[in-house]
Amino acid sequence: MLGFSPFKKHANRFNYIPRYYDPEKDAREQRRAELRGERAEDSDREYRPGQYIRTQREARDARREQRGNGMAGVWKLALGVLVVMLMFSFLFPRLMEVFYRATSTPVESGVVEQQRATPRDEFDQSHISDVEWQEQKIEIVPNDYQE
Repeated sequence: MLGFSPFKKHANRFNYIPRYYDPEKDAREQRRAELRGERAEDSDREYRPGQYIRTQREARDARREQRGNGMAGVWKLALGVLVVMLMFSFLFPRLMEVFYRATSTPVESGVVEQQRATPRDEFDQSHISDVEWQEQKIEIVPNDYQE
């Protein structure tokens, strides 16, 4: 059981004596505490459970009181929602029209067909669809090049 006894009257104690004490380090820590705004008289006091939580809560409450009531934030939020709804109601039909135009087939007019049907030169194949182009026969020309 190595030292375990249910009949102990006190907890284990350690005799720890620091081997090295640095007074310069203590002075540095004290200066840093002063720069952070901690008071020297507070360091002598003992810690009360929850004191930091209380001070944070009090500071937060003071900030909230400084800002005023929260209705201004609610009004800003309502105004923002209203602006977004108005933009959506005016812009949505126009956006849908643009998307509809992009996805629908273009209106075929005789002029467009006429322009597509007439090739610019003998090598122009813009009037041929992909399926027609794939179905074309390949003409093999013999190589008459001699050195």
